[in-house]
Amino acid sequence: MAVVERPLGGVTVPKPPETNEYAGWESWLTTVDHKKIGIMYIVGAFVFFLIGGIEALLMRTQLGTPNNTFLTPDVYNQMMTMHGTTMVFLAIMPFNVGIANFVVPLMIGARDMAFPRLNALSIWLFFFGGLMLYFSFMAGGAPAVGWFAYAPLTMKQYSPTFGVDYWIIGLLLTGIASISGSLNFIVTILNMRAPGMTMNRMPLYVWMTLITSFILVFAFPSLTAGQIALLFDRHFDTRFFNPAQGGDAVLWMHLFWFFGHPEVYILILPTMGIVSEVLPTFSRKPIFGYAFVAYSGVAIGFLGFLVWAHHMFGVGLGPLANAFFSGASMLIAIPTGVKIFNWIATMYLGSISLKTPMYYAIGFVSMFIIGGISGITLASPPIDLQQTDSYYVVAHFHYVLFGGSIFGIFAGMHYWFPKITGRMYNETLGKIQFWLTFLSFNITFFPMHITGTNGMPRRIYTYEAGMGWDVYNLISTFGSFLMAFGILVLVWNAITSIRNGPPAPNDPWDGSSLEWSTPSPPPAHNFDTIPIVYSRRPLWDTKYPDLDAAFDIGTKAVSRREKIEQEKARMGELPTESHIHMPSPTYSPLIAAFGILVAGFGAIYISVPFAFIAGLIGLVILGVGIFGWVRDSRRDSPYLVSQH
Repeated sequence: MAVVERPLGGVTVPKPPETNEYAGWESWLTTVDHKKIGIMYIVGAFVFFLIGGIEALLMRTQLGTPNNTFLTPDVYNQMMTMHGTTMVFLAIMPFNVGIANFVVPLMIGARDMAFPRLNALSIWLFFFGGLMLYFSFMAGGAPAVGWFAYAPLTMKQYSPTFGVDYWIIGLLLTGIASISGSLNFIVTILNMRAPGMTMNRMPLYVWMTLITSFILVFAFPSLTAGQIALLFDRHFDTRFFNPAQGGDAVLWMHLFWFFGHPEVYILILPTMGIVSEVLPTFSRKPIFGYAFVAYSGVAIGFLGFLVWAHHMFGVGLGPLANAFFSGASMLIAIPTGVKIFNWIATMYLGSISLKTPMYYAIGFVSMFIIGGISGITLASPPIDLQQTDSYYVVAHFHYVLFGGSIFGIFAGMHYWFPKITGRMYNETLGKIQFWLTFLSFNITFFPMHITGTNGMPRRIYTYEAGMGWDVYNLISTFGSFLMAFGILVLVWNAITSIRNGPPAPNDPWDGSSLEWSTPSPPPAHNFDTIPIVYSRRPLWDTKYPDLDAAFDIGTKAVSRREKIEQEKARMGELPTESHIHMPSPTYSPLIAAFGILVAGFGAIYISVPFAFIAGLIGLVILGVGIFGWVRDSRRDSPYLVSQH
């Protein structure tokens, strides 16, 4: 194989050899490349997003007219449970993880994630957890307890099928994937940034990914502990959550919502980071108040752990607890409002280019404001007592999670689509799809504020005529099918653009961060030479060195070129890498994840002899995967060097 010499810091570095020993579909099964793993996350999340959308359409069809018999009560409850679980755990979260997997190492100037094989294990556990959850449909019926799975409805006598057990084990697998991925992001961001990229020079999307990872590491164990206790209640007759046996159903609510409310910020903070990258790029000016945007994210991450019981104002915690959680819920609106005002100030007097990502970013801001305002009303216990368990709450969290998270994700998908695929999407179709989604979203969910205020409860599968809800429900159902048509336009645009779209340049949007300095799509090793960072906008420093920098030295404004020279003098001689070696592809993470899946089936059927055999087989497969993992690590370790 020919070797191409490339300069790097005064030395020559051989072009990295092709490390992929597999071709075709095997290259995806064995990959440890963060970019391929990111694409797999995005595609898998989008498939689950479509499935969750179909479940929503079935529910909206049932609720479109009064006294409808399209779905039975049990099937409706299964659709409601699977829709909520799918959208939270299998769609929005992995969407965010997929985008971050592809983009974050590029943005910080790294060659890969800190632990590539752990990254591969995470994607397979996500897939297997989702498949296990949906296998419940073929194993006696899906869970019918809501995505929150309140006790004692989850007890064996009220949910006798294995649906709840599949829910527990499926989410435990995705939980392991999420915690592993979060630790990977934390180590990668803190230890693998390019020379000169201090914490205060990191892109805001990287900041939000780091904060989200810390939130997840601290929040998910609460749900994990609750699920294991619930599994013991169901199979070993323990008494954690069954009031009839001295347990406490409210304990489950505390464990669940201690995870469940930080989960809102796990879903929304990454999209806030996306918007913080899109708005400056298409406004042609730096983000307004970089430090405020970054540290308000830290404040949200901290305060998010102090508000969980505002989901429980109807439980009867008492006036002192209600006052504390009400105050904390209102306080968290301050750092959120800081971000919104900074985004608006970024656009103010900017040279705005209204491309599809910008449309979605502006749509995110506007819809999130509505969701935030309705959330503030729910922070007041007297108002919440009137609105809790009504469709007003359904409207609120969809404005936050769809109008917020999904709009932000769609902004990121269009923004980085050229970098990920190497093709440009159809801009006209992108804008048509945005307006279809924007209008249909409001048609679907805004009337729910009215039906909720008029007393329509959540979680009902039908209702009587003449309650004042008929017209609003029909409008919402019409809007949901219009939204589905908009998503089909998105799918068509993506497929046709990947196949026939014009080739994407390296930097189609004139971006300021490092990912736009790489080819589209980037090579396996990301960078021929690790870049050196001198400001918060390293690519603009390279492209526009004579423009005034966005900071002063003393009292004298300096150009980017002068600032770079000063930074070079300050940083001195930096170490250089003498060899580039990427970790080799391997089946080991897939084998290990499959072993955990088999052991999970054993945990579901723990009361029958099959369980012991399945658990034993699963542990053997897991051991084989770990053995291969260690072997591959030892084989690669002599060649891996620090990129700094």
